[in-house]
Amino acid sequence: MLQQYKHVLVAIDGSYESELAFQKAVAVTKRNGGELFLIHIVDTRAFNNVSSFDSAMVQQVADTAKETMEGYIEQAHKAGLDKVSYSIEYGAPKTIIARDIPKQKNIDLIMIGATGLNAVERLLIGSVTEYVTRNAKCDVLVVRTDLNNQPALSSTKKPKDKPTKA
Repeated sequence: MLQQYKHVLVAIDGSYESELAFQKAVAVTKRNGGELFLIHIVDTRAFNNVSSFDSAMVQQVADTAKETMEGYIEQAHKAGLDKVSYSIEYGAPKTIIARDIPKQKNIDLIMIGATGLNAVERLLIGSVTEYVTRNAKCDVLVVRTDLNNQPALSSTKKPKDKPTKA
């Protein structure tokens, strides 16, 4: 029996891994004729440590996130998806991705990059991906490869074009 995912959630955090998850989510959603929902979470814990908390800083982060998400929406439309939407949320990414949004949007598949953090950040705050895989009530696909099933780069940067020999 073939699983038909109709409501796919992909978490976007600006990392190369989340870009790969987005690309694969578009392909899965298109193949299944479903709806793609993009989520970006502004981690409010980052602002707790800022001594001179400024609402203009939050607005700037939100504006940048909105611009990024609208770019992803445009890419999904160009790929042939009609049903695409996004949300920018504030709070703890782990619970929003694993529990809140899937329940609100009737999500049946979460696609998430293997990691968007470096080793020190994972040690200090834990991996969002690891938490989501343990706590989500729906299926979770951890994306580790690109659309050609080649392993993702170990860095969080997109690959650069290789120089050509003259």
